[in-house]
Amino acid sequence: MSTVNGGISFWYAQDGIPTPREPLPGDTTADICIVGGGYTGLWTAYYLKKAVPFLNITVLEAAFCGYGASGRNGGWLYNGIAGRDRYARRHGHDAAVRLQQAMNDTVDEVIRTADAEAIDADIHKGGVLEIAHTPAQLARLKAFHAVDIAFGEKDRLLLGARETAERVHVTGAVASSWTPHGARLHPGKLVKGLATTVEALGVTIHESTPVTEIRPKHAVTPYGTVRAPYILRCTEGFTASLKGHRRTWLPMNSSMIVTDPLPEHLWSQIGWTGRETLGDMAHAYMYAQRTADDRIAIGGRGVPYRYGSRTDHDGRTQPATIDALRQILIRFFPQLAGTGIAHAWSGVLGVPRDWCATVTLDRSTGLGWAGGYVGSGVATANLAARTLRDLIQQDSGQSGPTDLTTLPWVNHKVRNWEPEPLRWLGVHTLYAAYRVADRRESTTHTAMTHRLATLADKLSGRH
Repeated sequence: MSTVNGGISFWYAQDGIPTPREPLPGDTTADICIVGGGYTGLWTAYYLKKAVPFLNITVLEAAFCGYGASGRNGGWLYNGIAGRDRYARRHGHDAAVRLQQAMNDTVDEVIRTADAEAIDADIHKGGVLEIAHTPAQLARLKAFHAVDIAFGEKDRLLLGARETAERVHVTGAVASSWTPHGARLHPGKLVKGLATTVEALGVTIHESTPVTEIRPKHAVTPYGTVRAPYILRCTEGFTASLKGHRRTWLPMNSSMIVTDPLPEHLWSQIGWTGRETLGDMAHAYMYAQRTADDRIAIGGRGVPYRYGSRTDHDGRTQPATIDALRQILIRFFPQLAGTGIAHAWSGVLGVPRDWCATVTLDRSTGLGWAGGYVGSGVATANLAARTLRDLIQQDSGQSGPTDLTTLPWVNHKVRNWEPEPLRWLGVHTLYAAYRVADRRESTTHTAMTHRLATLADKLSGRH
């Protein structure tokens, strides 16, 4: 059977694209207008409506809820957050520990809320397993493990080759680090369930309604303008399409493939009975999960960025990227060489210039935003949404500061990305360097991270 390419994502091919909601019928008003119908926008609507049921909340979505990263991601609900080390340097270690603890708690908050709202998203809390293949990866793994323990993850485990193989038999894995703060889920089912839930609470959702401009108290669309005291931008990788935001966040591409369902005799060789989410310590890293119907979904960067911050057309992926992901799959699990690839797709995630996720409310204008998750958005979007709720309640006089509003990522300012062609050249050079570094590390067998990767990290601003 041939591989389906695009069509948004496998998650929608499996679960169906939702029936479209009506577009905005014309000019209107609201108490809060949320731009973007992904995880950030829907979770924000959910928590605001739960806190203040009488609020008039409108969500505007350019396509349909979950069309972007929320319906295309790898299904990693985990406690990673972009920018933690930078926040530790800027605000102190204790502040970053509080941020990490909030992320740990967020994994359980999503699971608890999905259960309370009867959202069946195939969630399985098996933790996150990060593996190392080479001496250089092992050195990075040990450093990564030690740093996470220093940030409060006392329940994280460092596993040797044998212990790793007992969890997942990845060929050539020499060690791994495991945290319980992670779960596998079906992204499409979660976002569809969230949209249904917030609608039932009384939130108005207009789909097929692209917002072309956001300004204080106004969200402008081709069908009319929504006027509201608070306008919240929750557009992640599609932020560059808004007027004045071409260089705010870079839309980074990430691509995925998913196998046909695997028979039991292959699973007996692979293991993976704990259904951990699976990643590695390569510079051009991969991410994977064992799905509820016993497939392997695996992703990586592929073509990292399109010139001029363009985004893909409904998830279609270049054949070379599909082949590269298949090669990673077979390198990890050689016994899958003859396994069919059912579906391939791509999507974009938001990357700030300093690679730090942020949540902000400008009290002078009523404009708020959250995002820049750099691929960790499944859980981070939930924490961002609860933080936006608290910031709005504080601004409107309904409450004072909370534990969430004082976290170090709140109101963090990021400079813009460089103009083209510098942006395109920089990103493609960065990922070319990472791939060369991975290849060199796999053949030199030194414990030192290759100098190209170290240089790329410094030039990119990631560390």
